[in-house]
Amino acid sequence: MQNYKDVLSGGEVSFVDAQGNTISRQGSNFADAVLNSLAVSIPATIIPILIAAFAAYAFAWMEFPMRRPFFTMVVALLVVPLQIALIPILRDFTNWGITGTFLGMWMAHTGFGLPLAIYLLYNYISTLSRDIFESAYLDGATPFTTFVRLVLPLSVPALASFAIFQFLWVWNDYLVALVFLGDKNRVVTSALAAMVGEKGQDWHLLTSGAFLSMILPLIVFFGLQRFFVRGLMAGSVKG
Repeated sequence: MQNYKDVLSGGEVSFVDAQGNTISRQGSNFADAVLNSLAVSIPATIIPILIAAFAAYAFAWMEFPMRRPFFTMVVALLVVPLQIALIPILRDFTNWGITGTFLGMWMAHTGFGLPLAIYLLYNYISTLSRDIFESAYLDGATPFTTFVRLVLPLSVPALASFAIFQFLWVWNDYLVALVFLGDKNRVVTSALAAMVGEKGQDWHLLTSGAFLSMILPLIVFFGLQRFFVRGLMAGSVKG
């Protein structure tokens, strides 16, 4: 347990190596990296889910001009690699003054995650029974009330499935965090990469930090796994 305390600590830590020498190192302050990852991952999971749920409901059950072309554009964005968008987005964020901030990370992860979220939720919401919506409209429910009272509760499996995908992706992301946050607010992946350079011989600290980075994703996955298969299979079988 002392290894985990040393990793989480930001102060000076000491240990005895295999030759019996006492070595002092500066702690990695991994606790701050975990908090930064939570500050990035939780909003970057909730925001795209909310936006995608509204968009998927509109694409599935509402009539508006250019609905099919817009949905085709969303699906087409699934094949666009995020790497080609990093430099233009970074240039815009620099002009807006939000580089190195959590807001920039939320916006970046929301934009990168929306196409998959809309497509996944659309496949599920479009399979809901039309009779439910017709009954709601006959009772005087507005589209917003129908969405909040019917669509969201019935779409929990799909929402949970995407929450797993998005949270694990954001938590384990290194490239986007490196580009938009840098060393100003290190997340877990950046902290581990820095530990490799700073403490390359201290494998007991590296392995402890790596294990700490795995705990929360495992909790999220096992907590939502009962919804995972149901949401993943959404819309795959018709009839």
